[in-house]
Amino acid sequence: MDVDPVVQVIGASVRFAGDIALDGVDFRMFAGEVHSLMGENGAGKSTLIKAMTGALRLDAGAVLLEGRDVDLSTPAAAQRAGISTVYQEIDLLPNLSVAENIMLGREPRRLGFIDWRRTREAAGQALSALGIDIDPASMLSSHRLATQQLIAIARAISTDVKVLVLDEPTSSLDQDEVDELFRVIRRLKSRGVAILFVSHFLEQVYEICDRITVLRNGVLVGEYVTTELLRLDLVQKMLGKATFDLEQMTTRAPSATPAAAREVKVSAQGISRRNDMLPTDLDIYEGELLGLAGLLGSGRTELARLLTGIDSLDGGRLMIDGVPRRFHEPRQALRHGIAYSSENRKSEGIIAQLSVRENITLALQAERGWFKPIPRNRQDELSASWIEALDIRPADPDRLAGLLSGGNQQKVLLARLLAVAPRLLVLDEPTRGIDVGAKVEIQRLVSELAIDGMTIVFISAELEEVLRISHRVIVLRDREIVAQFDPDEITIETLLTIVAKAEDGT
Repeated sequence: MDVDPVVQVIGASVRFAGDIALDGVDFRMFAGEVHSLMGENGAGKSTLIKAMTGALRLDAGAVLLEGRDVDLSTPAAAQRAGISTVYQEIDLLPNLSVAENIMLGREPRRLGFIDWRRTREAAGQALSALGIDIDPASMLSSHRLATQQLIAIARAISTDVKVLVLDEPTSSLDQDEVDELFRVIRRLKSRGVAILFVSHFLEQVYEICDRITVLRNGVLVGEYVTTELLRLDLVQKMLGKATFDLEQMTTRAPSATPAAAREVKVSAQGISRRNDMLPTDLDIYEGELLGLAGLLGSGRTELARLLTGIDSLDGGRLMIDGVPRRFHEPRQALRHGIAYSSENRKSEGIIAQLSVRENITLALQAERGWFKPIPRNRQDELSASWIEALDIRPADPDRLAGLLSGGNQQKVLLARLLAVAPRLLVLDEPTRGIDVGAKVEIQRLVSELAIDGMTIVFISAELEEVLRISHRVIVLRDREIVAQFDPDEITIETLLTIVAKAEDGT
């Protein structure tokens, strides 16, 4: 492009407790464009956005606005500079009027008091600029979620906005509401506003965005013109090639018998959750290693959370060993032998301030109840046996879990779940963010558990990994199951095509 970018990030680097979140990333946006930032969980998208919007300081690098280095030390400073953000969770006040929400903190005053007439007029102008016809005096709570989203955008652009960040703005909208949002986005684009559209819906990205920047593992993969980037190529750039050596993975859990000859362990019949999962049917067979493949937001994690009681069902039912069950919390699922390992190892898995021993025995203690503490000698026996069985290093049960490497933290999580002897083990991204050697070890452990008869659901963004170790692969897209197959009957290229919905060649 011949024109200068309105906002530019140069050499952005961020570390969290020694882990690299961003590694020398460059990023730019131009006036009057819609730009998408793409990447799987852990790619660095949120970190980059926080740096641009004043929520996080860079360890190295700079953010330039219209060619000038600006102070973005706080979100308020970023907003004053012309960068506004509308978050996925709308931060409006339902007990106030539309006008009060739009002009909050910036109300026109007369003789030291708020001039309500001018406040409503100013709010009305912001709404009219977006083509939104609602009464500024109406209560925010009287409007549906999609309208509140547009009101939040009106508030963001009621200042002298140059850059507007929309963080997953369509996650809770139906198609008509998405169309209305896109109309507003195109209107802002025509006014010269640079819009960062963050979404995991490929269809929407290709419909509304002019350019795409892809991050992977905190590193810039590249910047592309949307119309020149095939969806299949985008998915490959987001996921990358498998970071483990296939030749090292010598063990693959074979299916002892065809699925039709085995008993159904868990049967999901029309299970659904509003905004998360469309009605879904799925049978999981005793002793199978079932792989779930799909992009971020495809529904793979959402399905896992419904199966394990993390989230409650809005519709449908779960059958466990042929008996209907309804879980309202994961502890209920655990009582029926269903255990879940979250994709977010740091915030929903390992408790860094506890020892390896305490982390390993945590789920077993929760199952027993906190008024029946596990005797210390039993804790020592359990932790020692699992440290040896899973080769957790260093082999020190008293070491703080937060001091272990990512691969060894994942082993501690596996030990915690295996200690309760689950009959169904759901592993969400168990090999993400760990080194090659640890990745191979985790894969081998999972395969050996399946050989020993444990039923396992294995979720991974690395498609080669899913194909390599699964008995059966389920593909999710747009919050529903779109395909299932035997991994021996499909190539990685075909799987990529299904995941990316690239049948039309786009």
